[in-house]
Amino acid sequence: MKSRYNYRVYPTIQQKTLLSQLFGCTRVVWNDALNYCQDTKANGETYPGFNHLSKKFLKEAKRSDARNWLKDVSSIPLQ
Repeated sequence: MKSRYNYRVYPTIQQKTLLSQLFGCTRVVWNDALNYCQDTKANGETYPGFNHLSKKFLKEAKRSDARNWLKDVSSIPLQ
């Protein structure tokens, strides 16, 4: 017989703030990568690989002044 567990998480106010910041950053990176993939497919090119997307949207975005706030969160969820 398989067991099933339900967990409920009650984050503190500080944890809620950090989680919302993390989820907002992942949403921005995901949307940028999705738009880039759709544009490359529309131009008849093949989909870019993980290394290309990681270099383009994480490394370059963290170095730019407009997306400097991506440094505030961990890079692992952004990948």
